[in-house]
Order: sequence, then structure tokens, then C-alpha cells
Amino acid sequence: MNPQAKLVFTTSLLLGTTITISSNHWALAWTGLEINTLAVLPLISKSHHPRAIEAATKYFLVQATASALVLFSSMINAWHSGQWDITQLTHPTACLLMTAALSMKLGLVPFHFWFPEVLQGSSLTTGLLLSTAMKLPPMVLLFLTSQSLNPTLLTSLAILSTAVGGWMGLNQTQTRKIMAFSSISHLGWMTIVLVYDPKLTLLNFYLYALMTASVFLTMNTMKALQLSTLMTMWAKMPSLSALLLLTLLSLAGLPPLTGFLPKWLIIQELTKQSMAPAAATIALLSLLGLFFYLRLAYCATVTLPPHTTNHMKLWHNNKPVNASVAVLTTMTIMLLPISPMIFTAI
Repeated sequence: MNPQAKLVFTTSLLLGTTITISSNHWALAWTGLEINTLAVLPLISKSHHPRAIEAATKYFLVQATASALVLFSSMINAWHSGQWDITQLTHPTACLLMTAALSMKLGLVPFHFWFPEVLQGSSLTTGLLLSTAMKLPPMVLLFLTSQSLNPTLLTSLAILSTAVGGWMGLNQTQTRKIMAFSSISHLGWMTIVLVYDPKLTLLNFYLYALMTASVFLTMNTMKALQLSTLMTMWAKMPSLSALLLLTLLSLAGLPPLTGFLPKWLIIQELTKQSMAPAAATIALLSLLGLFFYLRLAYCATVTLPPHTTNHMKLWHNNKPVNASVAVLTTMTIMLLPISPMIFTAI
């Protein structure tokens, strides 16, 4: 892609995100979401592969539908209350439609079908954008409207997302699809505590974005698009494969790594809200995700392929690893000791 065009699209992404997260008016928030959608479409389809074009088409249709629902629900609320303020979402029908629209934008169950297919048709760097940066504006809108949303509906969507993300990720061999179902599962953890402690939802999103960025950039360095490719990486990049093991365990939420912190805080908050059954259910469902994280880690570090694989192996090279991979991996592994400071911040 032309560097000038890539700069324009990246700047548009930053502009759209900034407009959405800093606006008080629904029309401005909708404008920012539309700018984001139009800016990311060329990044998805830049390879001109039929799979990439299909992914861009699916992404456009889903996001356009969700944006229309956002505008429709805000107009219903303005019709009945006279308010266009984002925090004044009071009409029940508008709240229901807004929950559906933002769930569609995020990829929550039952609006998740588009996300694995779009991620599979994109490159790893574009997949990183779709999994992290593109989820920030709808997550902020959920944060701003959290007091108006139905807790029972959000809890149901959260538990379904964690269950479906775990179950459907078990049988995958493509790393991008595994990361897509991982994202769906993590969105369940963010949604279940949204009404009770919105700041905790944002903290969970920031730590999830940090860990996911580390995994995506590591896989991009390895050029690992399939599990069979990941199996051959230990002989070429042993230190990076070992760090990938720790990063995946952190993404799974195992102590004493960073990923344990949001799960710990969310279970604690749900218990305070007399929701111990929901906390136990979502904690048990996260074991499904742990299985495919361990599968990825096992392929990356423990095994070598027992037979000749049918894909082209990469030649060993001494290409230096990007410094951002080292920084993100270190933060993914070692942020748990500063949890007292995070407690005081939230």
C-alpha cells in the first residue's frame, strides 16, 4: 500500500476514535464510528486477495447495520426525551437497540459471527487493529451508557460470549481465528461487570489490548498463521517462543501474570454484588479458553512436528525483533505486582 494512503487511513482511524470517545452528542459519536469504519476497510482489503475482499465486505455490512441501529436508537431516545446527550439514554426501546448495536460492533454473542471470518481474511497487523483499537469507541459508548443498560441482559450476553468463545476456539487450527474467539471470550468478562463497575471494564479492556497486542506482534514476527507453522518456530526463535508461552498464559489469566489481575478484580466485584453464581459460571467457562491457549503454547514451545508438514518452512534469519514486542511482552508478564496502585486508581 502507498505510504501516503496508509498515513491517511491511520490518521482517519485516530480521528474517528478521538471524535467518538470525546463526544457528548449521539450524532458526533455516530460520525466518529463511520469514519473508523471507512478508514479500516482499505487496510483489510489491501492484499487484494479474494478472502480479504470478502472480509472487508462482511465488515462493512455489519458495521453499517450497527451504525444505523446506533443512530436509530438515539433518534428514538431524542424523540421521547428531547435529549441527544449520550449519558441521557432513558427510553427502554432505545436502550435495547443500543445494546444490540454496540454488541454487534464489538462482536458479542449472538452478534459474533462476522468477527472470526473478518479476522481470518485480514493480515495480523490489521487483525490487531480490529481486536483492540476498533473496539475502543463502542466500549467507551457502553461505558458512558452503562447506568441505563439492563444488567440481566448484559450478564446473559457476557456468559454466552464466554461460553461460545471458549467452545468454538477449541477446534481451530488458524491462529487468527483462535485470537478472534479469544477476543469474544474476553468481551464476556468485560460486559458482565459493566453495570456494576464501569471503570473495571475499561481496565480489563486496556490490559486485554496490551496482552493481545503482544501476542499478535509476536506471531507477526514469526509469520505464524497456523499451528503447524508455530510448531517449527522453536528451532528458529527459541527465546521469542518461550516469551510467547508466558504471554499466552497471561492472556489465559493464570497467576502470577498480568492477565490474572482483571479476572481477580471482576470475580471480587461480582461477589460483592451478590452474583457469586455468575462469577463461578464465568470462571469455569474461562477454562475452555485456557485449553486452546495451552494448545497454542504447547505447539510453540513443547513439540516439534512428528512428521513432515505440507507447508513451506521459513528460512532461519537473524532479523532483529521489534522493540515494542519486548516492551509489550514484559508488561504482559510483570504488571501484577503493581496491582495495589491500580486498586487506588480505580
